[in-house]
Amino acid sequence: MEFSELITHRHSVRKYLSDKVEPEKRNAILEAGRIAPTAANLQPVKVLVVEEETNLAKLSRSANIYGAPLAFIVCADHNAVWTRPFDNKKTTDIDASIVTDHMMIQAEELGLGSVWICYFKPDILKTDFSIPDNLEVINILAVGYSGETKSPDKIRKDMKQFAFFEQL
Repeated sequence: MEFSELITHRHSVRKYLSDKVEPEKRNAILEAGRIAPTAANLQPVKVLVVEEETNLAKLSRSANIYGAPLAFIVCADHNAVWTRPFDNKKTTDIDASIVTDHMMIQAEELGLGSVWICYFKPDILKTDFSIPDNLEVINILAVGYSGETKSPDKIRKDMKQFAFFEQL
């Protein structure tokens, strides 16, 4: 599938089949995240893989993962992140988002659905999975075989509302 077709077809899946994701597909998704670019190549992202039933149930205490059989908890390490010197902007969420995006697109290419989750209870998540204080949970990527019968229509803004040339 061509890249433009891949990104046009991809959508957020909110209903999954119970079929487990094969280890080789899970590992390909992780590899896509591992090689993603990060600021100054510091690679401050750590990904916690959740696929055992007990841990998926535990994860569901802090986030709706829509019955996905696999989830990636994407964390940024505040001890390893690049900081822009002019305004002290830390690239934690930027780096983690690039990693997540690469993983999401790889999942789509492998015939898997995904949904990027930012609506979660960080305190419960950090406690339940013993996530250290230097790591910030940025998002969760739920992955699995789609249980939806039809892709939802994706409404996008017109290009004139999105891109501005030379001035806003």
